[in-house]
Amino acid sequence: MRLRHLALPVRDRERSRAFYETYFGFAAGPATEYPDGTLIIRTADGFDLALHPDPGHGPAPAFLHFGFTCAGRDEVTRIQARLRSGGVEIVEEDDEDDLVSFKCLDPDGYRIEVYWETV
Repeated sequence: MRLRHLALPVRDRERSRAFYETYFGFAAGPATEYPDGTLIIRTADGFDLALHPDPGHGPAPAFLHFGFTCAGRDEVTRIQARLRSGGVEIVEEDDEDDLVSFKCLDPDGYRIEVYWETV
């Protein structure tokens, strides 16, 4: 068994779609739209992100986050620089011998962690 998708309520579906396609690789294959307005976008390795329109969606609790793991510290640094240059807010950073990570905010305020750690 493995986790295959995440469903998020979003205020502006197209804005969220552009964000995840631009910075996190959710542009593999065609998107799927459902009658209720949910849009599914995918990564090349088969993870689905369901974006459901919810104009009244409020802020998520600060601890709530999801993460992307990287192959090494250089990849984390490269992604962080790209997000920062795109104006994405970085809200937390950690750089230690066995862990490099940062958290940023998506257009709806969801915290996204990007990290590498020794296991």
